[in-house]
Amino acid sequence: MTDLDIDFVRSQFPAFDQPSLQGQAFFENAGGSYTCKQVIDRLTRYYNERKVQPYAPYEASTLAGQEMDEARERMAAMLGVDTDELSFGPSTTQNTYVLANAFRQYMTPGDAIIVTNQDHEANSGPWRRLADEGFEVREWAVNPDTGSLDVADLDVLIDDKVKLIAFPHCSNIVGEINDVAGVCKMARARGIATCVDGVSYAPHGFVNVDEIGADVYLFSAYKTFGPHQGIMVIRRELGMKLPNQGHWFNGDALYKRFTPAGPDHAQVAACAGMVDYIDDLYAHHLPGQLASPSERAKAIHDMQRSYETKLLQPLLDYLSNKNSARLIGTSDAAAKAPTVAVELAGRGFAAAQALVPLGIMAGGGDFYGSRPLSAMGLDLEKGVLRLSFVHYTSEAEVTKLIQALDQVI
Repeated sequence: MTDLDIDFVRSQFPAFDQPSLQGQAFFENAGGSYTCKQVIDRLTRYYNERKVQPYAPYEASTLAGQEMDEARERMAAMLGVDTDELSFGPSTTQNTYVLANAFRQYMTPGDAIIVTNQDHEANSGPWRRLADEGFEVREWAVNPDTGSLDVADLDVLIDDKVKLIAFPHCSNIVGEINDVAGVCKMARARGIATCVDGVSYAPHGFVNVDEIGADVYLFSAYKTFGPHQGIMVIRRELGMKLPNQGHWFNGDALYKRFTPAGPDHAQVAACAGMVDYIDDLYAHHLPGQLASPSERAKAIHDMQRSYETKLLQPLLDYLSNKNSARLIGTSDAAAKAPTVAVELAGRGFAAAQALVPLGIMAGGGDFYGSRPLSAMGLDLEKGVLRLSFVHYTSEAEVTKLIQALDQVI
């Protein structure tokens, strides 16, 4: 496999050239990533030249609509789905709420859904609220010692009443990568829909949604180097079966059925910059090699994962050997996204504060992950220290982090 050129990668992010950020290493990427210049350029152009109502016959409007359509077409192609199977919304949380309301109208009281307690609250709370409407909510619970989800435990929960399984690709606390393809295959064989929260995984590589088999795949563009938009893939079979949540006259348009309010036009258009970025990485690392959009995304995904795994293992080894710290989740970097939560004797937020003078930007708290933290017996008042990075993080920054942690914990 071609090694990731970290210098080229970092040159695509203006943040690394900003005087105000010099000398600081960013380790709160799970909360939101730096934005690549391709997105910034598209957003700037849209606001400067296209900030009118799109799809009218005059040029500025026509170009605005074309750029929005381009973003949807190219994002969908990269994710291995049809163009109209991808929709934009103000956030993943909002997209999930709209989807949950569609299921509320679609299901019959007594039907069941399965959720996990490993999730961020955005992919747990909306589904759990359906219990108030007479639907049964079953919990696929984590192992309280490891935070892992065991597929054997899921199998026990499934019967003819179950209509949906909602689970994360990986947790924003535990970080362990779940067997999405395996769970989706199991569900499909039993006629059960799947909703996969990809928010914490997508920053580490875009997936081919068709290959993993998810009926719904959700993630947030502001964590994948883009603007603050929620992106939802919903496959046609399920999407056209669920009740329309948009305007009645948009009911035949799959990408409009779950967007009751118009998304931010400029940010939708700017999402094409995320695809530009992936394509630029591909052209730099694999010049002259022809491939489809999804194949290019997979090649970059594999480079990102290989690079991140290499940087992550020393950090996990260090924390595993610290008696004063409890590493949450697996210590095997190959099985984990570089999202690392640590329980300390003091408060997680206090530890993050102590890292600031040492040039480390990190976070402390519960990160909307109160359910997995509680399940593992952690004190929500103290929270955890979370250290998260992506493929633009350098080896030197990880070394700096470990040295800083040695002073703090």
